Amino acid sequence: MTTFSTKPDMDGHSAITLTASRAIPIFMAALLGVFIVGGVGFSNLEAVHNAAHDYRHSMSFPCH
Repeated sequence: MTTFSTKPDMDGHSAITLTASRAIPIFMAALLGVFIVGGVGFSNLEAVHNAAHDYRHSMSFPCH
């Protein structure tokens, strides 16, 4: 839910502050996901690479 009202809510926080405070954890979770899915796929350990490759196929994620 995105809102641009700057009126304080019951806690005294503006809606813009609450939206911005949610953006950082969402961005960090996405960055961690990209690192796990992408970074592990390029691992030199064959077992780790194969596990990531099989997982990507099971999630219909293009990897070739």
